[in-house]
Amino acid sequence: MELSEIRKIPHSVEAEQCVIGAVLVDPSCINQIADKLLPHSFYVEKYAQIYEIIFDMFLENRSIDFVTVLESVVSRGIFDEAEGKRVLYEMTQLVPSTSNVAEYAKIIEEKYSLRRLIEACGEITAMCYEQGLSAAEILDTAESLIYKIMQSKTNTSLTHIREAILQTYDRVHKLALDKNAFSGLQTRYEEIDYMLSGLGKGNLILIAARPGIGKTSFALNIAQNIALGDRDCVIAVFSLEMSNDELAGRMLSSQSGVDSMKLNRGEVSDDDWSSLAAAAGILSKTQIYFDDSAGVTVAQMKTKLRRLKKLDLIIVDYLQLMSGGGRYDSRAAEVGAISRALKLMAKEFDVPVIALSQLNRDIEKTKRPQLSNLRESGAIEQDADSIIFLWKPDEDEDEVKPALSVIKCDVAKNRHGPTGSFDLAWNASITRFTNIAKM
Repeated sequence: MELSEIRKIPHSVEAEQCVIGAVLVDPSCINQIADKLLPHSFYVEKYAQIYEIIFDMFLENRSIDFVTVLESVVSRGIFDEAEGKRVLYEMTQLVPSTSNVAEYAKIIEEKYSLRRLIEACGEITAMCYEQGLSAAEILDTAESLIYKIMQSKTNTSLTHIREAILQTYDRVHKLALDKNAFSGLQTRYEEIDYMLSGLGKGNLILIAARPGIGKTSFALNIAQNIALGDRDCVIAVFSLEMSNDELAGRMLSSQSGVDSMKLNRGEVSDDDWSSLAAAAGILSKTQIYFDDSAGVTVAQMKTKLRRLKKLDLIIVDYLQLMSGGGRYDSRAAEVGAISRALKLMAKEFDVPVIALSQLNRDIEKTKRPQLSNLRESGAIEQDADSIIFLWKPDEDEDEVKPALSVIKCDVAKNRHGPTGSFDLAWNASITRFTNIAKM
C-alpha cells in the first residue's frame, strides 16, 4: 500500500452523519452530547456547519427539528433547498438507534483528539528541523501541547448534593474508625498534622523562610517521617540548590544522630560508623527519590515523575531557583507562572506538593514573616493551599539548651482549617526538627 493510503486523516463520516441524524429524529438527544461535542470536533466541514446550527439552536432554546434545521442550512448557503433536504433525510435514515448518540459523539471526539495529536506532532517536528529553540525549550513546548489535549478531554458532570453528602458521611465514618483513613499524609509534626489534617492530595504547601533557618532540613525531615511511617510511600525530592550527596548526608545525620559537621569533615568514629550503617539500612528501604538538576522546569519534573509507577509526595527546593521554561516580562511573572504550574501539577498527579520559598529582606524589619514577605511574586500566596513560615525569635541564651534552639512555625494560610503558631525544637548539629514536647 502507498503511504497516502495508510496515512488517512482520522475521522468517521458515518459517526458525524449519525449524530446529526439522531438529533433530527429525536431532538432531545442534544442534551446527551452538547456538553461533550463541539462543532470544531467534526472533520467534514459542511457537517460541522450543520451541527453548529443545531448547537446554536440548543443554546438559544429554539426548536430543533428537520424543518427548522433545513431552513437555517439553506439560509446560510450550506446547501440549496433540494440538496439540503436530500442530505438531511439521508442522515436520518442512516441512524441505527438514537439511543447510541453518545457513542457516536465519543467516536467523533476520539478522531478529533487523534487529529490534534497529529497536528501537535507536526509542530514539534517543525521546531526540531528549524532548530530555532533549544532541545529543552522544544521539550517544554511539546509537553504543553500534549497537556492541553489531555486537559480538553477531562470533563466531569454535576454532582447532586445528595451524592456529595453521602461521600462526606462515608469519609467522616471512616475517619471516626481510623483517624488516618482519609486524612492526608502525616508529617509526624503534631500541630501541622492537626491544622492541615495532614498533607492533602492535590494541595500545594509552601514552606518559606530566610536562608539558614532550616527549611530544606524541615522538608527532608517531613519526607523522612512519612517514608519511615509507610514504606510504600513514594516521595520525589527535586533539589535545585543541593546535590544528591548533600541531601543523603543530611538524612543520614538526622537518622543516625551523627553530627553533620563530622560527616562533612570525615571525622567519624567506630561508633559513628555503626550508627551510620544502621541508618543507611533503614533509609535504603524507603521509597525516596532525589533529583538535583539545576534550573529544572515543571514540565521536566512531570516527565521524570511519569516514569514512577506510584507517587505520594513531591518536594521542590526551592521555587525561586526554578525556570519557567519560557519568556516572561519579569522574574515576578515567571515565578507566578511556576507557582501556578506547581499547583496544576499537584492536581494532575493527585498528590501534595511541598515547595520551599525564600522570603524577601523586608522581614529583617519585622522579624516575624508576613504573607507580603514572599519573595518575587504575590501569585505564590494565591496559588498555595497552605503557607508555613519558619523563623527564629530573639533568644535568651539561659533558656536554650546547648546545641538546641527553638524555631517558630507559623501556619499563615490554610484553606482547609485553622491558622496558628507553635514551636519546634531544632537540633542544628544533626539537622533535625522535633516536636517541642520531645525536646
